[in-house]
Amino acid sequence: MTIFLTNTINRTARRDASERGYALIALLALMTVLMITMMAAAPSIRQQTRRDLELESIARGEEVAEAIRMYIHYKNTPPTSMEELLEGAAPQGRTKKIKVLRASAAHDPLSKSGEWRLIKANDRAFVNFVKALAEYGDGKLPNPTTDQALTPLVPTLPRVTSIITGLDPQTIEGPTSGGGDDPLTSKGPFLGVASRSHRESIITYYGIDWRDGWVFTPFYR
Repeated sequence: MTIFLTNTINRTARRDASERGYALIALLALMTVLMITMMAAAPSIRQQTRRDLELESIARGEEVAEAIRMYIHYKNTPPTSMEELLEGAAPQGRTKKIKVLRASAAHDPLSKSGEWRLIKANDRAFVNFVKALAEYGDGKLPNPTTDQALTPLVPTLPRVTSIITGLDPQTIEGPTSGGGDDPLTSKGPFLGVASRSHRESIITYYGIDWRDGWVFTPFYR
């Protein structure tokens, strides 16, 4: 009787050990499949994250463009700094300033510093953007603006005919790539903003597939 019980206990122990071994193997197999699935999905997740950031950057950039339009509409002059734009502008005959820009829109989600590059009419980035618009529109540019308050500034904008035939290099400021971080290129009245990120984009904006080539301005929207 004692021998029978001993054998039974041994068989039960071996069976339990075997079942635990199978369970461990199954668990390891499941973890392996999950790891492979996660590794396969990682590039897609990263790409979607980049895409979402670019969409957010475009949305904020267009908010800044609208804020510039409102600022010029109220003050008849472009802003000279992002801080000035955030402070708002007082319409003629009033002393209280009207807010034209949300604080969150004043930050570029694609830039490491979170700062927009301020674009002037003669910045190379603006010139390249207008050239891209012309190529995107088969040689035609959209009307610069429909806001009469901005109309006096239209003559200062790069002309598509000049861009197609070639501009005088002396009239263009900023680096060739159009996305420099030098603060000296951002001083003075500005007519738009661009990202400081130099990466190739997933999204194209008017056919432009480089982030620092996107110029957000009320003159071409």
